[in-house]
Amino acid sequence: MPVKGEDIALPICYAYKQHETNGVTNQAFVPDAARAERKLEEALSVESEKPNDEDIEFDPWALPELTDTSVPWAELTTGGKVKRVLIEWIAKAIAILTLLYLFICSLDFMSSGFRLLGGKAASEVFTYNEVLNNPVAGVMIGILVTVLVQSSSTSTSIVVTMVASGLMAVKPAIYFVMGANIGTSVTNTIVSITQLGDRNQFRRAFGGATVHDMFNWLTVIILLPLEVITHYLFHLTDAILAGMKDSTVTREDLDKELLKKLTKPFTSLIVKVDKNVLYDIARGVEIGDDVTLNKRWCKYKTVEVEEEFRNETHVFNITREVKVGIDRCHTLFAKVDWPDTAVGAVLLIASLFILCFCLILIVKLLNSIFRGKLASALKKFINADFPGPLRYLTGYVAIALGAAFTILVQSSSIFTSALTPLVGVGVLSIERMFPLTLGSNIGTTTTAILASLAASSDKLRSTLQVALCHFFFNISGIALFYPIPFMRKIPIALAKGLGDVTAQYRWFALVYIFLVFFILPTSVFGLSLAGTTVFMAVGIPILVIILLIVVINVLQRKKPTWLPVKLRTWEFLPWWLHSLDGLDRLITACVCKSKAEKPTEVSSKL
Repeated sequence: MPVKGEDIALPICYAYKQHETNGVTNQAFVPDAARAERKLEEALSVESEKPNDEDIEFDPWALPELTDTSVPWAELTTGGKVKRVLIEWIAKAIAILTLLYLFICSLDFMSSGFRLLGGKAASEVFTYNEVLNNPVAGVMIGILVTVLVQSSSTSTSIVVTMVASGLMAVKPAIYFVMGANIGTSVTNTIVSITQLGDRNQFRRAFGGATVHDMFNWLTVIILLPLEVITHYLFHLTDAILAGMKDSTVTREDLDKELLKKLTKPFTSLIVKVDKNVLYDIARGVEIGDDVTLNKRWCKYKTVEVEEEFRNETHVFNITREVKVGIDRCHTLFAKVDWPDTAVGAVLLIASLFILCFCLILIVKLLNSIFRGKLASALKKFINADFPGPLRYLTGYVAIALGAAFTILVQSSSIFTSALTPLVGVGVLSIERMFPLTLGSNIGTTTTAILASLAASSDKLRSTLQVALCHFFFNISGIALFYPIPFMRKIPIALAKGLGDVTAQYRWFALVYIFLVFFILPTSVFGLSLAGTTVFMAVGIPILVIILLIVVINVLQRKKPTWLPVKLRTWEFLPWWLHSLDGLDRLITACVCKSKAEKPTEVSSKL
């Protein structure tokens, strides 16, 4: 029987009221209230999607039925038909396109904000050559840099530029592009948080977003040791390019950036980021303190400046050439002399606000549009398989479409972020999201390939080899996790598990983002700076413990009789080591204490 709100509401109030009025310091009342409140919220959130038949087990991952609540077309008056065409069809379509345009622009602003905040620091990381030769550190640096510049295309282009400059060899560059693959998935994970309000929508959206994370992490975990031992990516691409001759093709010949043609007229009015500064820092070029990533001047002239230099016995006049700006860029932030960090902070806050605003409205519009027969037909079409024996090709066609659309927009983050709300509202299944995500991983490698073509002829082969390593790394991951049905279930199951956890503890989404994309790579990078001995002494025991936990967890579920009685559950550990309930109780208690209580109303009801 479904749980009713009124059956739980009074125990919540009573438990918390008792704790407050009696002044009892025992926390037993607050956890009871927290659990009851969560139970109520879960019951209310699934009530609308739960089937009427009580014997049918409810699947929170099943796509909800899109019911039509509108008046049939035949029953509408002439005025009603005109209103439906103008408002329901035309106006909403224009609104979604406008919001989608602003959403894409907000991603561009967020990328610029991250670059202005941490771009210089991220580029300086590339000067630590000894650290980059450490495979694990190289992967973590790839994650961190890609998160900071908010673009795997930019981070891999920086690496290609360094290889072209002779500052980095091909082999350590391979480890970096593996990390860049992981870092690029942070954007759509952030986007999924905007659907936090509805528990089941958030479950699906977060699962749809993190299926990208799970695939990338699993691919790195398997292929990184294989590459360290065999260098198969290096040898494969080296063999492909063995007969390559010099080429005069440049990136400008091929890089069309079709989506940028649409968004640049608007984004260039706000800010321009000078990527050449990032490339110069990565190459080790000394830049002055007055050089900023926020591009203020679009035209320069070179002037000679005389400087006086003194020592103990002589005075010298030195003449040097200095670039002086003569034409300010016509952008909003070119008119202010703020430091990069201030401009970046303003851009980041504004972009997050625009992003959340657009996505909330997009989700609401999608919920109002995707209903009725048309919506049901569209949902079936998107998630349907080809008939007969051709059904096995459906996923591969989805991979090809994902790659094509990513090449078109020149950004896997934009493509996957646009799909995330569709998974949340129940139009796109996570099983169909997975192959589209795999295709976006392939599509994003084209940017590095195009960047490699801009290298000088003597470095063209090396830079193209790095770009092809990125391509074949993704192809290898797809070959591992997609053709075999059992293997493709692993990243999907892990993503669904994360979705279930975040649906129960919604604060966990923020913890996951900070832990996976910031704290972990930063910690590993810090350890790698301490030297190989310290890195191995700390890293190996942690890795062994993680592997033991994974093995024991699998045995607990599949073969518990193989384990000693004590290890069949984690109950022998302190609660904070085997459950999130304790932390959830603490967070819920803090939230509850911040809310204004109404003891008079509660006591009168009791």
